[in-house]
Amino acid sequence: MGNERKTEDLVRRHFNKYSGILLEEQKSDNVSIQKLLRNASKKGDRHGLPEFIISFDDNAKFIIVVECKSDVRRHQSKSLDKYSDYAVDGVLLYCSFLSKEYDVLGIAVSGEKSSEIVVSHFLHLKGGFTAVEKFGGKLLDPESYLEGYINSPEKFNQDYGSLLTYSKTLSDKLHSIKIKASQRSLLISGVLIALTDRAFEASYQLHTTPEVLANTLAETVHNQLRKADLHSRKLENLRNAYNFIRTHAALSGEKGVLAGIVKDIDENINSFIKTYQYFDVLGQFYIEFLRYANSDKGLGIVLTPPHITQFFCDLAGVNKNSIVFDNCTGTGGFLISAMSKMVEDARGDKKKIKAIKENQLIGIEYQDDIFALACSNMFIHEDGKTNIINGDCFDTEVMNEVRTRKPTVGFLNPPYQANKKDDTEEFEFVLNNLQALERSGTCIAIVPMQCVLATSGGKFLLKKRLLQEHTLEAVLSMPDELFFNSDVNVITAVVVVTAHKPHPRNKETYFGYWKDDGFEKRKNKGRYDVHDTWEGIRQEWLESYLNRKSIPGLSVLRHITAEDEWCAEAYMETDYSSLSQEDFIRSIKSYVLINELYFKA
Repeated sequence: MGNERKTEDLVRRHFNKYSGILLEEQKSDNVSIQKLLRNASKKGDRHGLPEFIISFDDNAKFIIVVECKSDVRRHQSKSLDKYSDYAVDGVLLYCSFLSKEYDVLGIAVSGEKSSEIVVSHFLHLKGGFTAVEKFGGKLLDPESYLEGYINSPEKFNQDYGSLLTYSKTLSDKLHSIKIKASQRSLLISGVLIALTDRAFEASYQLHTTPEVLANTLAETVHNQLRKADLHSRKLENLRNAYNFIRTHAALSGEKGVLAGIVKDIDENINSFIKTYQYFDVLGQFYIEFLRYANSDKGLGIVLTPPHITQFFCDLAGVNKNSIVFDNCTGTGGFLISAMSKMVEDARGDKKKIKAIKENQLIGIEYQDDIFALACSNMFIHEDGKTNIINGDCFDTEVMNEVRTRKPTVGFLNPPYQANKKDDTEEFEFVLNNLQALERSGTCIAIVPMQCVLATSGGKFLLKKRLLQEHTLEAVLSMPDELFFNSDVNVITAVVVVTAHKPHPRNKETYFGYWKDDGFEKRKNKGRYDVHDTWEGIRQEWLESYLNRKSIPGLSVLRHITAEDEWCAEAYMETDYSSLSQEDFIRSIKSYVLINELYFKA
């Protein structure tokens, strides 16, 4: 007969070594935890009494619950419903009750000796339906658990879902006080910039009148940007962009309105940005706010989802020495994702990180209001000297300035054609980006599918020119609903191009049928990784591309010319055994829509 007290003593001695936590046994003084465990008995007849409940001094939302068994054979049952007999079964039961109010890490420990114990970990987030196995098979220190929880994809998806819900709430609120859709993200960015000033953060609720608060906010934004050592012309443009805060009737005239907005943004957005430092939050809010801006439909504005901007960095092999250029910067999503990847690769080298932020990120944005938003966005992400040019990427002087930086990687999501007579072709922006890159540099662009399907006309001539001057490495068919929340109805493909090396006749181009990224639409949250499947899909796509693998249903390699249709659908082998009637219907709808868009162009 085993002695469970020995197992408990192993766990107790492990956690008693650390400060910053409260270790309670069987019962908790926390009233909320007491209530949640009231009906969580493993035998169903009384209070649940886990061996240990661990809470953190600096994170009240996260708790750890531990269940012990002396016999390693009693670690986990096949059915997971033998709650009183098996450690894993029991701890999962406790997690299911506690997760109604907390994010919970359940730890199951079996065995009497430290050399033989079996450990399993399960993360069950608040409101979630299931627990996910994490952390491996040994006991870790509390700080590692807390950091792993905070940085887990499951926690990100939870927080991101909450952020998307809040974006709708905030958009409705700003709409109700008649703030223009084009100014809403600027207001958010202004508040976030002002909150970086400790004096403003401490005093904004103390201002006696809304007019004084509005003026103080606008002036604080200007001062913070001035400290970033921006060019005087750029600084004046940004000052003008934020002046609406001083004059808007509700912000500067209605008591409590602006102060309430600042407080909400601080609590709901600032905390997210501090946790997920290099995530384009403003871009996500801008996407939400564009739904109200009917005039922007004619501008062809389509902002790239963050998981795609991050994936571009993987495809291009971005590292600490890359110099990244986006000639259609928008809100700066590609540059922020690149910054994240480069800083990570710098591995804490402060000198290198400073150089990355000051010299290795370059952008061009034509529209004044979006330029202001991009500059503000980069500032919020601690890029103290933003190299974003407010100008036309087809201007020779502007491009000469970019070339002096010698960019090695180009990213872009060009404006999509709305008026076929007057608008610039998407591939013209791609060729423009390529012209700025160093020889053998990598350009990755996401364009409408009709661009790569063209076999005649202007789009065809641009395809021909691209192959004459550069190498087409890959074309990747993207999910049909990638831009479902944009007013521009478009199916897209990603092109990967090597700069200034004409396409070899014997070169095989990689075509990816990357239609399922695991993201699903949810009301008021848009499209996001509901089931935490993106990481696995991303790895599969990346491995297939980097190793140039031809996989039925996913990818194929082909020799191509400009006369060919550049899409996986034209060449790919199909695994018919896996097809369903729904797949057939979906494919027919996709084909019809693509051809409709093509013949309209």
